[in-house]
Amino acid sequence: MFDQAPVGVLVTRGEDHRLVYTNAAVAAMFGERPDGEWSVDGWTCGDRAAVGWPAGTPVREALPGLVRRLSPGTLGHVLETGEAACLDEVVVTVTGPGGASREGSFRLSLSRVPLTCGENGLLAVVQEITAHLAAARRVRVMEKEWRRIQRRYQSMVWADAHLVWVTGPHGEAREMSQGWQRLTGQSVEESLGDGWFRAVHPEDRAAAVESWDRATEQAVSLYEQIYRVRTPDGRYRHVRYRAVPVHEDGEVVEWVGASTDVEQEWQEARRRRLLDRAAAAASDISNLEEMCQEFANVIVPELADSCYVYLLPEAIGAPPASIVTERVASAVREGLPSLPARRKEYHPADSGFVRAVRRRRPLQAAFPPGRPPFPCADNVTAWIEEAGEHSLAIMPVVVEGEVATVVVTGVCGDRPPIAPDDVRLMREMLDHTHDAVSKALRFRRNQRVALALQHSLLAEPPRVPGLEIAARYQASPTAAEIGGDWYDAFVPSGGALDLVIGDVAGHDLAAAVCMSQVRNMLRALAVDRDESPGNVLRRLNAALETLNGESTATCVLTRAERDEEGGWRLAYSVAGHPPPLLVTGDGRSRFLRDARNPLLGLDHGRPWASAVEMLPPHATLLLYTDGLVERRGEDIGDGLERLRRCAEQLARAPLGRFCDELLTGMPLTGEDDIAMIALRLPSA
Repeated sequence: MFDQAPVGVLVTRGEDHRLVYTNAAVAAMFGERPDGEWSVDGWTCGDRAAVGWPAGTPVREALPGLVRRLSPGTLGHVLETGEAACLDEVVVTVTGPGGASREGSFRLSLSRVPLTCGENGLLAVVQEITAHLAAARRVRVMEKEWRRIQRRYQSMVWADAHLVWVTGPHGEAREMSQGWQRLTGQSVEESLGDGWFRAVHPEDRAAAVESWDRATEQAVSLYEQIYRVRTPDGRYRHVRYRAVPVHEDGEVVEWVGASTDVEQEWQEARRRRLLDRAAAAASDISNLEEMCQEFANVIVPELADSCYVYLLPEAIGAPPASIVTERVASAVREGLPSLPARRKEYHPADSGFVRAVRRRRPLQAAFPPGRPPFPCADNVTAWIEEAGEHSLAIMPVVVEGEVATVVVTGVCGDRPPIAPDDVRLMREMLDHTHDAVSKALRFRRNQRVALALQHSLLAEPPRVPGLEIAARYQASPTAAEIGGDWYDAFVPSGGALDLVIGDVAGHDLAAAVCMSQVRNMLRALAVDRDESPGNVLRRLNAALETLNGESTATCVLTRAERDEEGGWRLAYSVAGHPPPLLVTGDGRSRFLRDARNPLLGLDHGRPWASAVEMLPPHATLLLYTDGLVERRGEDIGDGLERLRRCAEQLARAPLGRFCDELLTGMPLTGEDDIAMIALRLPSA
């Protein structure tokens, strides 16, 4: 019955416990005989034979390692008294095939049994539990390690995070650590359920509710957001929320989350972002007004609800009792009243604005909504009252030793007053733009000087009875240098009128000097002799070659005078310049193209052409430079045709309006100066 049992079974007889029976499992557990053979013969009791060792072998010789692990007298006690014995984890060194030895753990049970020969014997059942014990030890080690890891994790979480919280499967708060109470001042009861949302900043609350509801509905693997949370002192700090779902049987049963104060990290990230935006605005834009507007757009709404940038008069020196400034940029948060960007403003002597300019340091003020503690410009005072502004920061910007601009920022509504850290950040942003602002101010200053010089070189048209004359000059907004465009009008003799338009190549001081020389030489040559415009330009060309052989210019010279019948006749000559445009009183127009010549400054060895055109009553003659019609990448013929159509629509407009609307109605590139002069004939 025991031969194929999975456990070892052996039977002994007598006080010296000689083997009567062993099954194959015992041999497999404890190894072969020293000679490597199994005995199937030997001493028998009844009809069963001992297997593995000769029958009659004492058990202490057959299995010495096992017997040594037993307490002395154990075998005899069981045989004499009949009390069964059970021993767990008996460790025995076992020799296997090839002489290899190992330690094994066994469970041994001993009991007395009757034998067929009329006496009692000892029945031993042996079970090897080596693998079982090893697995149990591994489980115990893993459980111990898991408990240690769990304790470490809990310690780390509670030490690193402001709070740890647990919610139900739908996001309702069930447990909040004491960190939440320390952070927000809410009690446990106030924070449970959806109560914790009341500590979130009002501007962030709707987004927080929406994102949390969406996360719980979709059971995202990780929820992470940053919101502003109110602290017990009424201020707000940025807190990062992180939460993960806990699943059981495929369903979310709860959410476990932790929140950490990241105010310092958030402030540093915002600082870098705003400094980069301010530097980018300054590097990409050279126009001072556009640069100031872009800076105001960076400030609002990140740091303030309103921002105004003022340009002070140049070379203000010691501030006078009051200051008149130009507001060149403004930005306000959406939902607040707006102010026009460009406006002259008067700042009284006792205003915070003048005080900040005198001190050359920022001035901050917090006050009841709409009631600043010092006078402001009239329209600004009205705006502050309407918007309910309650905090201001006025920051002078010193460039090359002078206060050049002033930045004024303010906040309204529930937003806290501007913090000193934010003022320092805005000053740092202004410092990053200092070089660009300085360059833009010099550009603006040079442009104004250039424009004044340019206008000083352009003559005021004369008054001629019966004729209207209008002239316009528009400098390029993208260039600070004075250019070579000019117009002129003068009366040589005998009631005639000369109109001139010209353009010297280049856009710098040398071009302006050459333009002045050409203009003056042309005047002298035109009044020196009574000859055709073509001959005048021929002599001017010869003078240019002699006096300034490297310069070239374009020009149109016209002379309008009455004929014998009282009508008006126009003699003209064109040297490389866009053709004059004649617009009749009934709205028809055409270009005068019959007297074309090469550029001035080039010796072409051919006669200089002139042409004569009769001018109908109430006609308009327009002379202009190429900045009015040229566009990059477009054929000039398209620009001329556009000018002709626009002029026809203005044929009956007053001459001043005719010129102004050509400047505003034509799609100008702004890359070149524009000069124009127009003549309007009487109706009869």
